[in-house]
Amino acid sequence: MLVLAVDTSTPAVTSGVVRFEGGVAHTLAARVVVDARLHAEVLTPNILECLAEADLTPADLDAVVVGVGPGPFTGLRVGMATGAAFGDALGVPVHGVCSLDAIAVQVDTVAELLVVTDARRREVYSARYRAGVRVSGPDVGAPDLVDPGDANMIAGSAGHVGLFDLPAAEAESPTPAGLVMTAADGLTSGITPEPLIPLYLRRPDAKTIAEREAAKAAGR
Repeated sequence: MLVLAVDTSTPAVTSGVVRFEGGVAHTLAARVVVDARLHAEVLTPNILECLAEADLTPADLDAVVVGVGPGPFTGLRVGMATGAAFGDALGVPVHGVCSLDAIAVQVDTVAELLVVTDARRREVYSARYRAGVRVSGPDVGAPDLVDPGDANMIAGSAGHVGLFDLPAAEAESPTPAGLVMTAADGLTSGITPEPLIPLYLRRPDAKTIAEREAAKAAGR
């Protein structure tokens, strides 16, 4: 099975083509550009570069896997809209996965793992895992309010793992293989995946005209 994997939940704009066979994800080509301002500009060109590098065309793809966050509104919707567009155009299923889960699956199984990524506003997105299974989260909040539980390792964005007194794993953002492995059950089940639902965890800063008028009328 050939799978297109994309994620824009973090400053890393990630795309790749993965061969998923026998429960193993083998990355054929990948592109990662770390710049939160370039999600829209580089994602589709990078996808096409990955396909060319793997000597494939879009028609060769069997499925799409997309990280659905948690992540900032603007960046996250770029990856989800792009993944959905490829799936619709090709007539292949599009599987949404929690982006924190895709980071966790890249770490060798440990008793307890904490994953944190940048939520801006001096906050982090977080989730905790036990033997590879998510047991809490995803949540958003100040780092000092995150309960690490019995975590004995941390993974996630470099600027935030250092805020916790835990050894850090080398997994900062979702990889194409990590995204595919997170979607493994759905990819092999043959069941039509549910519609993509973004994990924003909080409302976007941007407001519609109606929302602004309502807030003005309420004196907020």
